[in-house]
Amino acid sequence: MLARVAETLYWMARYMERAENMARLINVNANLILDIPKRTVLGWEPLIDITGTRDIYVKRNDNFEERSVMKYLISDPESPVSIANSLKWARENARTVRDVIPREAWEQINALNHYAKDQLNVAMSKRGRFSYLNEVILRNQTIVGLLSGTVNRDQGYLFIRMGRNIERSDMTSRIIDVRSANLLTEESMELRPFENIQWMSVLKSLTAYQMYRQAMQARIRRSDVVKFLFQSQRFPRSILFCVQQMERCVQELPDYENTLRRIHQAKRLIQGAELQAYDQVMLHDFIDHIQIEMNHIHEALNEQYFLTGRISAQQQQQAS
Repeated sequence: MLARVAETLYWMARYMERAENMARLINVNANLILDIPKRTVLGWEPLIDITGTRDIYVKRNDNFEERSVMKYLISDPESPVSIANSLKWARENARTVRDVIPREAWEQINALNHYAKDQLNVAMSKRGRFSYLNEVILRNQTIVGLLSGTVNRDQGYLFIRMGRNIERSDMTSRIIDVRSANLLTEESMELRPFENIQWMSVLKSLTAYQMYRQAMQARIRRSDVVKFLFQSQRFPRSILFCVQQMERCVQELPDYENTLRRIHQAKRLIQGAELQAYDQVMLHDFIDHIQIEMNHIHEALNEQYFLTGRISAQQQQQAS
């Protein structure tokens, strides 16, 4: 497969997943704020930290009020993490590979992008935001299902799956890191009575609540939630599950050895972690290592299969 096509499909899937994740996160945070007493300061600032773009946000905003954060996360065309921007780039990537994906998938992606742009006024209103975000989620899931049910199981589909799973695992790790640090510390006496509600919001951010209850058969506790979201081999949004999906995909590609080595490093790190014994500092350090490993996987894919990576390698060879 052409490097350009592989890279385009990979990023199309990442941007689609990013938009859906952001929509889920905003909805769940809004519900969490309603469930926690007003005297408890949670607010919208943690969502900026989850995206990892605080530096960009504070250069353009002087507060973390709801409307400012919503604009940045939903409608801002220059925000690297906004739903509107993610869907714009998903659509642009899909447009350039229209001959590779089913026509119906392209039409759905194009329609979702137009809906997201045309309904921004609705999205920015408190009354209309929930329905707008739910529509983004449902349309996104329709596209994922359409691709799953109609695309040949060839190299193109492998790169779609790789993109989706690396983006998904990254978001899962970010949600756990920021929520556990900023909202859910065991030392926070003010929030202690609401710890169950807060960890429930983490699960709901990933549509994991029911599957957690089925798999763990236990009440919601920090240690069990962290273990489930990192190490479950059956839940599609757990980090281990995503890594195992990447492992299966890359072994069907040519010259996969270096990328597979990186994936195995991440897999061993996740499987070997005694997460239930980790305090907050240990958990944060562990998540840092996971995110570094995910970056290594992306870099290995980029160097081996994508056009930008090959151009960079050629330039380095010429320079030397």
